[in-house]
Amino acid sequence: MQRARSPENKARRAEDLLRAAEAVALELGGVRYITLAAVTDQAGLHRTGVRRYYASKEQLLLELAERGWGQWRDAVKNEIDGRTGLTPTEVAAVVSRTLSSLPVFCDLLTHTVLHLEGDVSIEHARQYKTTAIAARDDMAAAVSRASTLTMEQIISLLAVAGFLGAGFWQVANPTPTLAKLYEEKPSWGHATTDIGPRLDAVLATFAAGLTTTGPSADAG
Repeated sequence: MQRARSPENKARRAEDLLRAAEAVALELGGVRYITLAAVTDQAGLHRTGVRRYYASKEQLLLELAERGWGQWRDAVKNEIDGRTGLTPTEVAAVVSRTLSSLPVFCDLLTHTVLHLEGDVSIEHARQYKTTAIAARDDMAAAVSRASTLTMEQIISLLAVAGFLGAGFWQVANPTPTLAKLYEEKPSWGHATTDIGPRLDAVLATFAAGLTTTGPSADAG
C-alpha cells in the first residue's frame, strides 16, 4: 500500500487502522491480544507504516476508545430520537442496550483506566478526556430532553453503566487460563455470560433508585 500524503488520505489511513484494530480485537477475543503487527496486516499496511499515524499501540487503542464514545453517543441519540417522557427504566434499557452493542468499547473502558491514559503523552490524554466528556455531556443532554430524569441523574447513570459494562465484559470474556479452569469447575464460571441481561437488570434497579433516594432525587 502506498504512503498516504494528503491530509484526507492520512485521515482515511488512520481510520483504516482503527477499524483493523477493532476487527482484530473481535477476532481474538479482546484488546489485550492486539499487536501492531496484527493490526497492520489486517489493514493491508506495511508493519512499519503504523508509526506514521500512531506513535504506539497505546495511542492507537486510546483513540479507538475515543471513537467508541462517539459511537455510544450516536447510538443513544438515535434510539431516543423523537421520544419524550421516557421513564428511568426505559432510559436504563436504552443505555444498557447501546453500550452492550459495543463490545470492543466495553473492553477498552477497562484498559483506558488501567493504563492507556497513563501510557500516552499528556496531549493525547487531554484529547481523549475532552472527547469522552463532551460525548457524555451530549448524550446526557439528549436523554434529559427525552426523559423525566435530571442531568445529574443521567450522568450518574452513564458513569455506573460505563463501570459495569467494562467489568461485566471482562468477567464474561475470561482469559484462556480461566476458561480452562471454568471447564474443570463449571460452578466457578457461572458469571461468564452475555453482559446484556445482567447490565439491563442492574441499571434498571439503579435508575429506579435515582428518583427515590440520594442527592439526585432532591435535585429533581
